[in-house]
Amino acid sequence: MSSYHAPTKEFKFLLETLAPLKDLAALPHFAEATPDTVFAIIDESAKFANEVLDPLNWSGDQEGAKHNPADCSVSTPKGFKAAYDAYCAMGGAALPMPEEFGGLGMPRSLITLTDEMVHSSNMSFGLLPMLTQGAIEALLLAGSDELKATYLEKMVSGEWTGTMNLTEPQAGSDLALVKTRAEPQPDGTFKIFGTKIFITFGEHDFTDNIIHLVLARLPDAPEGVKGISLFIVPKFLVNKDGSLGARNDAKCVSIEHKLGIHGSPTCVMQFGDDGGATGYVVGEVNRGLEYMFVMMNLARFGVGLQGIGIAERAYQRAVAFARERVQSRDVGAPKNPSVPIIRHPDVRRMLLRMRSQIEAARALAVATGYAFDLAEAHPDADVRKANKAFVDLMIPVHKGWATEMAQDVTYQGIQVHGGMGFVEETGAAQHYRDARITTIYEGTTAIQANDLVGRKMAREGGVSARALIGTLRAFNAELAKSDNAHLQVAANKLARGVDAMERAVDFNLAHFNQNVRACFAGSVPMVKLFGIVCGGWQLARAAAEAHRRLVAGDADRDFLEAKIATLRYFVDTMIPEAVAAAEVIVDGSEGTLALAEAAF
Repeated sequence: MSSYHAPTKEFKFLLETLAPLKDLAALPHFAEATPDTVFAIIDESAKFANEVLDPLNWSGDQEGAKHNPADCSVSTPKGFKAAYDAYCAMGGAALPMPEEFGGLGMPRSLITLTDEMVHSSNMSFGLLPMLTQGAIEALLLAGSDELKATYLEKMVSGEWTGTMNLTEPQAGSDLALVKTRAEPQPDGTFKIFGTKIFITFGEHDFTDNIIHLVLARLPDAPEGVKGISLFIVPKFLVNKDGSLGARNDAKCVSIEHKLGIHGSPTCVMQFGDDGGATGYVVGEVNRGLEYMFVMMNLARFGVGLQGIGIAERAYQRAVAFARERVQSRDVGAPKNPSVPIIRHPDVRRMLLRMRSQIEAARALAVATGYAFDLAEAHPDADVRKANKAFVDLMIPVHKGWATEMAQDVTYQGIQVHGGMGFVEETGAAQHYRDARITTIYEGTTAIQANDLVGRKMAREGGVSARALIGTLRAFNAELAKSDNAHLQVAANKLARGVDAMERAVDFNLAHFNQNVRACFAGSVPMVKLFGIVCGGWQLARAAAEAHRRLVAGDADRDFLEAKIATLRYFVDTMIPEAVAAAEVIVDGSEGTLALAEAAF
């Protein structure tokens, strides 16, 4: 079974090109994020992922988390707690957090890559810090000074962790159906009663306290999503001096038996069985969903990184197997001995399909992370606004496309292994199982797609989408001037993708108000279309820089030439899928909606 090796050369290249660190470090907000500091963090994070988390991935999957009904506790797999302690000690939990609360204030473009390493090496482990980051962001946005003082420093350090409690048995993605109730108390607190399901790390043995963020309704709340409030419900109440007090009335009554991510406990949480769990309102009442969307946006970005991370791991395993597995003679050489299967054209096709999609999705994620940083810290208000609009547009694209890409890549990983991929011992099957949840939680692909065509496109009249199309056209015009034949071909084929994108956007805007069902029938293809074209754009940006360095005499020719070759494969084979997606968007709705419901 192969080991994970973080692709640090790739990461550093992206941080020099698509998210230029020198420009970020020039902003006062990120003055500490110098290239030397950031590259040291990359190296240390890679060492931790390679040497600590990766060895626990297979054993954690086989052992799984275990629920102890006698005391409602949860035991995580052997080695996980020690790994978490080491993760916090190296500052992993604090990397992206504000210095005011003990964080290191590193840029999102860096965190995009450190988080990917965690998810590649051990996706089950990576869920806990990902959700804690989201909980911290919600508190930073809407928490009172008292709540921030009580919880943030210990959450930032990793001493305490956070969860997100949305889903209920009758309310999956439809949060208007939330029934968990919050009863006001004379002292200004609330008693929380209800059941939440699918709560990741709702109970575990890593830390002394777990800070649950819970959606609930007040007795006089309006119906629907406008009547939801957000509450902090800690596992243990916190005394005024910061020490832990009494156990709160919040318990994990069971954990799910899942297809994958076995090392991560997915809990059924029960609040209020013994008189009510004490909760503290976050921000204003009835605005809970608005605040929770802060968590959800970061979680959606994080889940997209999970897709990239698990795909990278599946690719590395497939390449290692293809180099070692000797099977059949080389095509065109029937008298020669059998060769490693990496020599066979179809295996090369599968490996390149895996590699090119991963690199494109990663490049788009880093570019989006960089836009996060500029939206937060650039001194020019117009620059901040433009970058925020780009982030908002890309979140559903990144989450939807990167996770669907992971399904394809982990599938291909099994196929490269052949029959050995179908047995658990090679490890290829675990990646396929683990990846499967990523298109479901934090909003299914269809929910991301509906967000893209509705909120992010139709609601604003396509302003951001058309601005993006203009940017892509300008980039292609410059790329077409290259003296490199592969880049010229890429410019031509990306232009076809942009044409397809414009056609699909125009269709959506023209029909959304008159025939919204037709638009939603093509919403998932829209995510694929945007993902492929925007991923190809970022891949081309990286390849153009690789060519510039080659012309300048950079000695690392193999790495740089591979960037250009990977782009060529991507535009030759993936852009046609984007063009086909536009065909489905524009002409496929009638077929999708033609069959009578009773005929299914």
